Amino acid sequence: MEWDGQQLSARPALETEGLRYLHVTVGSLLATYGWYIVFSCILLYVVFQKLSTRLRALRQRQLDRAAAAVEPDVVVKRQEALAAARLKMQEELNAQVEKHKEKLRQLEEQKRRQKIEMWDSMQEGKSYKGNVRKPPEEDGPGPSTSSVLPKRKSDRKPLRGGGYNPLSGEGGGACSWRPGRRGPSSGG
Repeated sequence: MEWDGQQLSARPALETEGLRYLHVTVGSLLATYGWYIVFSCILLYVVFQKLSTRLRALRQRQLDRAAAAVEPDVVVKRQEALAAARLKMQEELNAQVEKHKEKLRQLEEQKRRQKIEMWDSMQEGKSYKGNVRKPPEEDGPGPSTSSVLPKRKSDRKPLRGGGYNPLSGEGGGACSWRPGRRGPSSGG
């Protein structure tokens, strides 16, 4: 019996010693590399989260591709809608081009008529300058291409008085500039 008691008392001493060894080893490891372990665990967690979201997105794209490949009717409808939108835009563009061409034709016709009128007035011996400045006709909204009479400048107030000359040195108040002395800058 005595021998059994020694075995029982010896076993807990081994377990206690093993726990002490484990505690010392793990404690020294954490004391030495603890922060590195913590930061690497955080980094691994963040990387895992990023990769998992990318993998989910990749799986979703693959499912969408598979669904699009299965439904050709949807693809055909999209292409028809796209073609119809392109056709509509092209028709609008063609209409705008036709309007622009018509405006150009009207301007050319107007210029041609003005040249004929100027030639006729010159043949009759009249001045043609008076005919050039006709009041603009209201063809449509927008800016006119005809010449506009310049505004009179006498309505404006002059910025300075008539006798002001910046080179004279007068009228500047206490702020007067004088050039520096010529010659060496130090006196001694």
